[in-house]
Amino acid sequence: MKEKRTITRRDFIRGTVGTTLGLTLVTPDWVKKSLAAEAVQKAGGKSLVLLVRDENVLDDQMNVNKKILAGMVDRILLEITGKKDVKQAWLSLVSPKDVVGLVPTPMMNPTHQELLDVIKESLVAAGLPEENIRNAQGRKVDLEPITALISVPGLKAHWLTGIGTVIKNYIMFSGAPRNYHYEDSAKLGEIWHLPQVKGKTRLIIVDALRPVCDKGPQFDPRYRWPYKGLLASTDPVALDAVGLKIIQAKRDELRGEPWPISPPPICIEAADTVYKLGQSKLENIEIKKLGWAKEILV
Repeated sequence: MKEKRTITRRDFIRGTVGTTLGLTLVTPDWVKKSLAAEAVQKAGGKSLVLLVRDENVLDDQMNVNKKILAGMVDRILLEITGKKDVKQAWLSLVSPKDVVGLVPTPMMNPTHQELLDVIKESLVAAGLPEENIRNAQGRKVDLEPITALISVPGLKAHWLTGIGTVIKNYIMFSGAPRNYHYEDSAKLGEIWHLPQVKGKTRLIIVDALRPVCDKGPQFDPRYRWPYKGLLASTDPVALDAVGLKIIQAKRDELRGEPWPISPPPICIEAADTVYKLGQSKLENIEIKKLGWAKEILV
């Protein structure tokens, strides 16, 4: 009599990734060459993800305190770069000659405008011309003149990809977003290697002020909560892995039992193992937590 084996969610995700990527995902030759030349992962190294929270960044009516939010962004910049002041921090990431594209979540549960304003104002204060800072989200955006991207997505579950935050945020740059929802969205990482995108991302700041843990990208009030945080890194995969952990923990808390996110967000593991964009395993990620710790979930 054969022993019965319980299939865990992790087994399912790994099996799906292996089947999808091994049998149906064809990586273009130009992607393979770029991966060989610029592998992101380093032996023994860990990716840094910052989590900054402040209890007072939102009031009781969910209005944003812009001054507090600006302080959170400043703290991210100093921690990420190791510089002594915000101007030096920005200038270690971008140049005054750069044309900088901010890439927010555009609709449904959009990135807070206050966060985009804070980032733009901070860049201008660092010496970048205001006319060289533009919104770069959308299918019709001309990426050719843009030399640097700062991704500013909102943290949310997604009914097609499981999580619809960092890796998915560039889907409009593909010119054919519908094509990237096949195969359980495993190919989303490919977009980061498109010639018009590759190598341009300097920083990612995730808007986790009011994340959505189910029914995203539309926000159902039952699943949107005031987390009052920002996540940041230069590793897009690590950010999605940490964001997923927060969303999953909130889902389990709401149900009082395991409530696995659906569909399984295999785009995260694929972005690591196939597209080499960063670290997907939490043991390879250092999470540095700053500020308010109540109900931190990670």
